[in-house]
Amino acid sequence: MTSRKRQAADSLLPVRSAKYQRTEENQGIWNRWRQLGTDAFTLGYETVRLGYLSLMNSSQKPGISQAVSKPNQTGSLPSQATHPALPPRPPIPDEFHKSKDSQPVAGRSRLSYSLPSRSESSSNAVNGNGNSPPSTLTGHTSVTPVPSTSKEHIQHSQSYDFTGSSANRRGVVGGICPRRGRDHIYARVHKAKVQEDRKKDREELVQELFHYKRSTGYTSDFDSFKSLINYQARLEILERHALSPSPSLTDLRAKQSSPGRSRRHSFSDDVDPDFLERALRKAKKSFELPPPKPFSPSHDRLRLSARHKDEAIEKRLRPKLPKALPPDADTKVNALLCKKGVISKVARESVNDRDLSRLLPSQWLNDEIMNFYGAMILTRSESNRDSTAKRKMPDVHYFSTFFWPKLKNEGYEQGRLAKWTKKIDIFSKDVILIPINHNNSHWTGAAINFRRKRIESYDSMNLDRHQVFKTLRSYLDSEHRNKRKKPFDFTGWQNYNPEDTPQQENGYDCGVFTCQFLESLSRGEEGFHFSQRDMMYLRRRMIWEIGHAKFLDGP
Repeated sequence: MTSRKRQAADSLLPVRSAKYQRTEENQGIWNRWRQLGTDAFTLGYETVRLGYLSLMNSSQKPGISQAVSKPNQTGSLPSQATHPALPPRPPIPDEFHKSKDSQPVAGRSRLSYSLPSRSESSSNAVNGNGNSPPSTLTGHTSVTPVPSTSKEHIQHSQSYDFTGSSANRRGVVGGICPRRGRDHIYARVHKAKVQEDRKKDREELVQELFHYKRSTGYTSDFDSFKSLINYQARLEILERHALSPSPSLTDLRAKQSSPGRSRRHSFSDDVDPDFLERALRKAKKSFELPPPKPFSPSHDRLRLSARHKDEAIEKRLRPKLPKALPPDADTKVNALLCKKGVISKVARESVNDRDLSRLLPSQWLNDEIMNFYGAMILTRSESNRDSTAKRKMPDVHYFSTFFWPKLKNEGYEQGRLAKWTKKIDIFSKDVILIPINHNNSHWTGAAINFRRKRIESYDSMNLDRHQVFKTLRSYLDSEHRNKRKKPFDFTGWQNYNPEDTPQQENGYDCGVFTCQFLESLSRGEEGFHFSQRDMMYLRRRMIWEIGHAKFLDGP
């Protein structure tokens, strides 16, 4: 037998090292399962206990928070009988009370647990610092639970979604996270019913207001009345808040539209019920006013009454506006609407087919139409200076639609308005005509009447225009200081806003009313002889006049 061979008397080498000590009846496996259960029980108990303490500290109830945060007189936590909300402590197995002298587990680190009994736990529940004492872990490795005031404990409680500061930020109220369920099965039906009821109430208010207006002389149909109500509500909002159009918004007057399509209804049709109720109260109030007191007329009043009668007779004798143009003129209007490109020119102004389509029904008028019509007024006034003219008309001057925005927004000096009158003297004129666009939503006419010493404003919606008078007075003074080197004398001047100005009955004819106001003033008329019922005729007449660059003879 060689020396390389193992001797027969030598013991066999172990194939693998035993991890655990072999005992009878598999005691090592049972010890391992017992240790695993002990660890799981300890982890669960500490988690529930620390979470409950965190819940009590964050609660707003003073009784519970004080009971948890402060010890009682005996130095122990309140018992379960005092606070039934405290979850009962589960029974502790006997293995938890084993000391380090217990039988060690083979192959593992000598680690055993020794938790305090119920009496010890109740007596030592809160230490001197107000924190609960950690469980006693003995063995080669010691594990100490984190105190309840440490950052790790706060993160631990937040990770389990207990009611901490972060939990409250996520919407947890009172320790209970609200269930984010779906809407009620009839939520959509209820919302639709509410919207339908509101719409029905608005319609009833509009209908009632329409009947009151009809009894006071309103002549248009219900659809026109609804557009008028929407228009009044929009203007009231703009006047109340003094809104100015944003540069990012589309200019409604400059935006092109196809013929026959209304651009006036660019706002919502849902009128605020409060506005309708105010309008209805105002209409009802006019019926509730007491009758005027009887009086005995004096001599001056009799003369004034006779003058009014003479004016009424003269108005009746004057020919009324016709319902339609003559057949040949109406045919030319249709031909003008079919043309493309530039339709007509006068002075520096021109009108193309897209601009001319603004004179179709239910359309807003843009700057091109207003300025072209003003250029025609100015041309007629200049040609009337000749001695050969049949009828002597006032000497007028017309400012374009861009004059008012510069005067209002920039002022006289910053807007350089002195250059606008470099070649003319406005103080030698009879009347100065000014078209005004308010908040890019409404046209009105204004005039500086040097003959009658008054500043005039004509509004087809009959709104308060004190800002117009104030701004034009400031312009007159600045212009007089610039040209005459002295302040303007306003002695005898007055603001004139006649109440009998023709009123529109829809939301899109303000531009036509303004053009007719300025044209009548340029002829020296003291009153206006048109109304809402003449708008269809006046729109087609303006198409003919702009297409031929002259005014149509006759009424």
